[in-house]
Amino acid sequence: MGKGATLAIEVRPEEKEPIFLALARAIITEIEKGKLKPGDPLPGTRALSRNLILNRNTVDAAYHELTMQGWLTAESSRGTFVARDLPDFGRELRLVQPAVATADRKRPMLDLSDGAPDPRLVPIATLGQAFRRALSSPSFLVDRAYGDPRGSLALREALSSYLKDERGLAVGADNMLITRGSQMALFLAASALMEPGAAIAVETPGYPLAWGAFRAVDARVVGVPADEGGIDIDALELLARREKRLKAVYVTPHHQYPTTVTLGAARRLRLLELARRHRLVVIEDDYDHEFRFDGRPVLPLAARAEADVPVIYLGSLSKLLAPGLRVGYAIAQPALIRRMADRREVIDRQGDLPLEHALADLITEGAVRRHARKARRVYHARRDRFAALLRERFADVAEFSIPAGGLAVWLRLREETTVSAETWSTNAGRLGLSILPGVRFMMTPTSPPEAFRLGFARLKDDEMIKAVDLLDRSRP
Repeated sequence: MGKGATLAIEVRPEEKEPIFLALARAIITEIEKGKLKPGDPLPGTRALSRNLILNRNTVDAAYHELTMQGWLTAESSRGTFVARDLPDFGRELRLVQPAVATADRKRPMLDLSDGAPDPRLVPIATLGQAFRRALSSPSFLVDRAYGDPRGSLALREALSSYLKDERGLAVGADNMLITRGSQMALFLAASALMEPGAAIAVETPGYPLAWGAFRAVDARVVGVPADEGGIDIDALELLARREKRLKAVYVTPHHQYPTTVTLGAARRLRLLELARRHRLVVIEDDYDHEFRFDGRPVLPLAARAEADVPVIYLGSLSKLLAPGLRVGYAIAQPALIRRMADRREVIDRQGDLPLEHALADLITEGAVRRHARKARRVYHARRDRFAALLRERFADVAEFSIPAGGLAVWLRLREETTVSAETWSTNAGRLGLSILPGVRFMMTPTSPPEAFRLGFARLKDDEMIKAVDLLDRSRP
């Protein structure tokens, strides 16, 4: 395709999808079909906007989006080109799904729920190259045997080194199980550890999908209050004394889910001592360790625990990269890892080996660390912008503490207001905004916190402003 040539594409926005994203998606389709090849020049924004009868700013926004994702490169004084490091899709396997966000017909247009990462930040071209190397490696093409149910040895070794440097965890590959996301790790840990009727203590408010994993193996899930300092150790002590079949405690100490608070040093030490005395297994879910904006990340409990306090440490690469890349991991003593692997093999003989080998490659050569640094800068700025918008719009009815890390804010409605978080959430849904009220994080609907967990990380500035506008318009 020569410079200045016409780009013959059809732009068809899906329901409520911005035009620039529809154009970006159409250009990706042309690249994947092989009609646009690596190094091909694209028409200038003026020419393409005239050809497609679009605003020039729309074309510019689409080019910027694709440049940020790694599909295009902009060269000063020369123009915009298809990235030269992409595979030639005309003759190669399709390696990676496009990361352009599109509106889901069954979901609200904007989502302030939970705290998921922004997949648009993922280095798509770098990941694509790693996939290509993994798919063409001799071990993948020649080996006819199934892989280790614990996961790729290359990824376990790479993660072991990464976690030692980043989180102070001195563990080897035999201490690790790679899973399809941290939810699978939760279920396998529960399955290997708990027996029917045994009890596990969990934070409340807390993470309902963890409770579901424990209940799926017929464990009794018992709530322990979490306050502004994290899980209440005094309440946990009382539970441990009266509950003879208490086997384990599940905690999110780095950024408590959903309130985002960090468990302080005193409570951490008391928790480990309590676990030692009552012979409890600690299941530590460190779901977004990389995203600490103020001060250094707090070392995991697993990095401080003595040998007589068993800790199952759970983490996720999906939170670091994108939810669609389902890779989590569990770290524990080899005997427990083997029990978890035996159960995993029954339902899933091995993980996604090309993905695991690609991620091992990215960790080893430093791409994951570089992405983590970039993502921290972006999310830090988004946190500060989001906090400013919340203060500006809702200081009269709500309050919050700026989280030291993580991808969400716990917005509490003031006690003197008569506003219902659940009603507010319902109103927001009608306007096309998804938000999660405090009742969604409770084991029972009795006296739920009048609060919201608001995820900001997926939203760029214009999206964030629109989401806050909708939140303001939906007040009861």
